[in-house]
Amino acid sequence: MSEKVNDKTVFSLLEVTRSIQKTIADRYKSFFWVKAEMNKLNFYQQSGHCYPELVEKQDGKVVAQIKSNLWKEDYVKINARFQRVLKEPLKDGIKILFLAGISFDPTYGIALRIIDIDPAYTLGDLEREKQETITKLQEEGIFRKNQALSFPLLPQRIAIISVETSKGYADFLKVVDTNSWGYKFFHLLFPSLLQGEKAVDAIINQLKRIRTVSDHFDVVAIIRGGGGDIGLSCYNNYLLAKEITLFPLPVITGIGHATNETVSEMISFSNAITPTKLAEYLLQKFHNFSVPVQNAEEKIIDKSRRLISDEKTKFTSELKLFRSVTENILLKNRNEIREQVQSLLQQSHFRFRNEKEYLFSIKEGIRKGTTSVCYAAKQEIKILAFTMKKDVGTQLQAVRSGINQHAQQVARTSKIILHAGKENLIQINEKLSDKSLSRLKNERIELSNIEKNVNNMSPGNVLKRGYSITVLEGKPIKNFDKVKEGDTLNTLLYDGSILSTVKSATKSEPL
Repeated sequence: MSEKVNDKTVFSLLEVTRSIQKTIADRYKSFFWVKAEMNKLNFYQQSGHCYPELVEKQDGKVVAQIKSNLWKEDYVKINARFQRVLKEPLKDGIKILFLAGISFDPTYGIALRIIDIDPAYTLGDLEREKQETITKLQEEGIFRKNQALSFPLLPQRIAIISVETSKGYADFLKVVDTNSWGYKFFHLLFPSLLQGEKAVDAIINQLKRIRTVSDHFDVVAIIRGGGGDIGLSCYNNYLLAKEITLFPLPVITGIGHATNETVSEMISFSNAITPTKLAEYLLQKFHNFSVPVQNAEEKIIDKSRRLISDEKTKFTSELKLFRSVTENILLKNRNEIREQVQSLLQQSHFRFRNEKEYLFSIKEGIRKGTTSVCYAAKQEIKILAFTMKKDVGTQLQAVRSGINQHAQQVARTSKIILHAGKENLIQINEKLSDKSLSRLKNERIELSNIEKNVNNMSPGNVLKRGYSITVLEGKPIKNFDKVKEGDTLNTLLYDGSILSTVKSATKSEPL
């Protein structure tokens, strides 16, 4: 009841609010459909009731706002339908079409009581945004921009956009870090919200951060642990999709759902339905590279072994042939040298004998000449003594003088002949010595060259060039059949030896 205060009619606040409550109840007796954005669900676990904050935005600004009530029994029914249709429960930041009535409470004020929510409208709104984003990207000619990039041969350096506590992020790391092939990855987390109204800005900001250090990464991975279509609405956002498609590195996604592919997944270089599958995609890239390399390695090793085996066989054969040829050459040269020495000795003896005979003949000639001269002188003396008795002393003196002159002449002639013979003999001896030394020197040089060649091909020098000899029980191994499992082999190297035990022996076919 109103009261009079200083000639004024005054109502209590309770009276006013009850009047408003009655007026609204009389005016709004039926329920009606309303579309709005559910800014916050405000679910209370203890009571099971929800008090959603509803807003309407235009150009990003809130133009209307009201509180609402969603009682437990209605929430359970609506939430179950969302789970069934959208594969996700009611959440913050979604657009809804709901059936509601207006109520007013003197204590809590005006509010909308939500009776029902149509999940098809929420899904349709997401689909409209998705199609609009696709159309814009296609019109700008950038829809396949990221997919046109070259993917790294070995994507080892990964920039990851995810939530550190996300199960999907943990699953991804488990696969790449503990892979049984030992592939090594470098990854760095750029933490970000992955769903809700603020997720778009958060992901774009992290992409911009990665862009500034893009030289340090091969790919960008956006990883989310799963959820329904409502939580994926941010991945249909035009600004986010444009940032991804224009990114300078390949962007791969593992957002964690099996249906209704988002625009971000469509325009990314590659996408997987789960973070685990995304990790396996990266491992497969390593497989594609490593398997051919391993096969090539095996082929190279096998061919190398065959080539080495063939070359060892050829080397052994050439070594045997070389030894045989060099031994024959050495034997031939030794025989030739012996023959040359023998011939030289024979020629020397023959020449010395001839020169000795020549000197002897000269000596005999001198002796005979001297005897003849003396005999002639005696005869002349006798004649003179017989015919000339006078002036014997003078005649004798003349005879003696003549004899002395003849003797001196004979002596001078003998000395000249002997000196000439000696000079001739010395010259012959020097020529013979020079020729003998020159011949011996040439033979020694040729023999030294042969010995050098033999020394170069000696086992020690052959080992020094990188070859080795494998010995079993002190004997070189020539045939595969001589080796069996359990044998102890001694591999001789230039500066030592290696002992090894045969575990298995496989005979290779010749190339």
